[in-house]
Amino acid sequence: VQLQASGGGFVQPGGSLRLACAASGRTFSSYNMGWFRQAPGKEREFVAAIRWSGASTYYADSIKGRFTISRDNAKNTVYLQMNSLKPEDTAVYYCAAGEIRTFYGSYYSKYNYDYWGQGTLVTVSR
Repeated sequence: VQLQASGGGFVQPGGSLRLACAASGRTFSSYNMGWFRQAPGKEREFVAAIRWSGASTYYADSIKGRFTISRDNAKNTVYLQMNSLKPEDTAVYYCAAGEIRTFYGSYYSKYNYDYWGQGTLVTVSR
């Protein structure tokens, strides 16, 4: 599957952005989807994930209550709505897909995801 992330940009603290990740190549509903982010000089970290059916979602504590992950299997797209953005949210955001037939363990682990998008930069600053 190929993943194309979009929607990043520059926003002031307190603002909002909506990221989208469009998938192509295979049946989108065969994948659990996740968003990760990587700030300069830091490890890539988990942000949010959603089960293949959309029935369950998972969030990092640092963004819980501010970000919402969703998916539209008919459009082969996963979204990340980001509200109340903070400067510490500045990072390159990556979407990732994990095949459900081989997906074991934690949704929070980057090692469970098989495919990655190219990343989209989010900058939160005055």
